[in-house]
Amino acid sequence: MNRADIEAVLRSRPDSPFGGFDPKELPAHAGMRRGKVRDSFELGNRLLIVTTDRISAFDRVLTTIPFKGEVLNRLSVYWFNVTRDVFPNHLIEQASARSMLVTKGEVIPIEVVVRGYLTGSAWRDYQTARSVSGIRLAPGMRVNERFPEPLLTPSTKEEQGRHDEPISREEIIRRGIVAEERWDEVESAARALFRRGSEVAASRGLILVDTKYEFALSSGKLIVVDEMHTPDSSRFWYADTYDGLFKDGKDQRKIDKEYLRQWLMERGFSGEGEPPAIPDDVRAEVAWRYIQAYELITGEDFVPESADAEAEQRKIASLLA
Repeated sequence: MNRADIEAVLRSRPDSPFGGFDPKELPAHAGMRRGKVRDSFELGNRLLIVTTDRISAFDRVLTTIPFKGEVLNRLSVYWFNVTRDVFPNHLIEQASARSMLVTKGEVIPIEVVVRGYLTGSAWRDYQTARSVSGIRLAPGMRVNERFPEPLLTPSTKEEQGRHDEPISREEIIRRGIVAEERWDEVESAARALFRRGSEVAASRGLILVDTKYEFALSSGKLIVVDEMHTPDSSRFWYADTYDGLFKDGKDQRKIDKEYLRQWLMERGFSGEGEPPAIPDDVRAEVAWRYIQAYELITGEDFVPESADAEAEQRKIASLLA
């Protein structure tokens, strides 16, 4: 699939992106929880998690992107499978192009961000106070510089519409959000998963720059949940040009959704006020970048399993019957 194919889909089937469900269209027993990107349904001791084509930036849901939900769902399935020997996760099976059946757990209300390089919000924090999430760093570091050891920077997990806030290990334990022994397990798991992700990325000519993990307790045991190492939750750079670009102080070649964020900021939107309308050519470019990410990370061509929103709705609804 190329960019022209995506543009053709938007022209011929403008309603093809899957925006999720209207609760009125679902069986009465299907309790739905709606997130920014994902809808989830309780099925006894399991959950059906549906990754829609909705896209968010600056904690706001803005539009839909063709094939995005399928890309993210299949990428998470890929990563859950290749990290299962490192740490247990919630995946039972892929249920459809945009959905997966998972083990239900009690989600820990902390997002765990692991950072391998000084970039993004970490760089902005460092410029202000030479610390990142309260962690003091050596003076004289440069933007995009690799840390001697990856930093673990937790943040609160806020409701939709509210910004997540950095929180320290000490504050997590002091406030009783997570017990110290359990938090040690979370940190160890996050670092191990980041190492495996970095190894797999390196084999594809990529650098896993930073990423977010979420954890839950299932039958008293810790598991990793939500998504893993996707362009929504992670930042990737091309490995072959890192050294030269870093030496010259230039921006890295990247794989993430920064393109859309930059497009929005150029039009004066960074989360406050009314967002600009996003035209189809921008939506097509974002879709193409997601598909490129899938192919680079997995080493496989992306062939859509479902390009029809109505068919996907019927398939998922049948799982809830």
